[in-house]
Amino acid sequence: MIGFDDIEFASLTDVGVKRSHNQDAHSMLPANDIEQFKARGHVFLVADGMGAHAVGELASKLAADTIPHIYSKHAQDGPISALRKAFTEANQTIHTRGEANQEFAGMGTTGTAIVIRPEGAWVGHVGDSRAYRIREGCVEQLSFDHSLLWELARRQGKSPDELQGVVPSNVIVRSLGPENSVQVDVEGPHPVQPGDTYVVCSDGLCGPVSDEEIGAAASTLPAEEACRFLIHLANMKGGPDNITLVVAKIAGTPESDSMSDAPIPEFETKRRTWRERLESARHWPWPFVGMGAGIVLAGAAIALQVNKLPGAFASFILAGLALAAGIGGLIYQSMRDDKSNRVEPPRKLKIYRRIKCVLDEGLLMRLQTALESLQTQAAERKVAFDERAVASLTAASQAAFQVGDLGEAFREHARAMMTVMDALHLQRGKSESFKPHWTGRNQH
Repeated sequence: MIGFDDIEFASLTDVGVKRSHNQDAHSMLPANDIEQFKARGHVFLVADGMGAHAVGELASKLAADTIPHIYSKHAQDGPISALRKAFTEANQTIHTRGEANQEFAGMGTTGTAIVIRPEGAWVGHVGDSRAYRIREGCVEQLSFDHSLLWELARRQGKSPDELQGVVPSNVIVRSLGPENSVQVDVEGPHPVQPGDTYVVCSDGLCGPVSDEEIGAAASTLPAEEACRFLIHLANMKGGPDNITLVVAKIAGTPESDSMSDAPIPEFETKRRTWRERLESARHWPWPFVGMGAGIVLAGAAIALQVNKLPGAFASFILAGLALAAGIGGLIYQSMRDDKSNRVEPPRKLKIYRRIKCVLDEGLLMRLQTALESLQTQAAERKVAFDERAVASLTAASQAAFQVGDLGEAFREHARAMMTVMDALHLQRGKSESFKPHWTGRNQH
């Protein structure tokens, strides 16, 4: 089990190149101590609003405010129940607001949350924002896109990639708000292991940026730099939508069997024996006191009856009441003990997409080409940047590459790119887009 503070996280949002205002929202609710971590865990959420004017902004903000709050309020009921309640109440809140004002009619938002708890990572999800886990050179999609493309692919038994270009990829079939009720996907617990990286993002990132690129950047760079680099990369590729992401990295060295997603033993349903039940109930003596009193009163009633003394009938009545109270109390304490110790049964865990994102020479060459394109654009626009810093970072990247440290080579080259990206970003116009010679091996 990871510790509550074995995590580094960051988030960032950007309006993108093409949009005039940002309809995305996000929230991070980390646990402050070990008790809070055990009670509710770390909560990370991204919502992508839909609707004209400020309607989408309102819907996504309602989701980002409501879901973490309601989940935390009901976390003691277990992650499945708490996440369902949180998403259901958020849906009802958004729908009610839309019904109350004609200008807000039909407003909606996606909502994707990752909750990291001691037993693993849980995903609550509606829409086409995504939850990823990067582990051992693979980026794994933990959420199912509620889009027309993915739904048709599922019905036809095909991969969404097979229908790419044939079916529109931006048509959502499930979201929070438009309808009075919504089906919520809750999946988990996905085992959390040292070295894991989790990403929650809107489609403004995973649309233009490939899974491979998301996995390489998020797993290699520190969380804050990963957010910055990936948003810049999405804008470099045209920035057609608002871009929002949360990156959470688990400290430690990856484990050798980290590709396994088998249910963990702690979550198997356990049937306790009567001996265990009695041992637990031993700490609650009142049921046994009642049963003992009932037996004594029953014995007294029999003795009175045999000796034809008065009070036998009353003693039988009292004995019956005492026995009933004792047995009822024992059953109640046993049921209460069961409820407090019950754990979730094993659940079938799903990985909807798994793509290799191993660092290699080809990826670093694409970084070099993209950096050269960025420098050319900066020169054409007369945008000043720290050229000495870029040269130093590039040299450090090349030195790391020469000794085979591809991770360090990637980090230093990405930092060189971000030095130029930051300068270009400050002078970016809404009609501009820049597409360097950067191609991913998994476009979607």
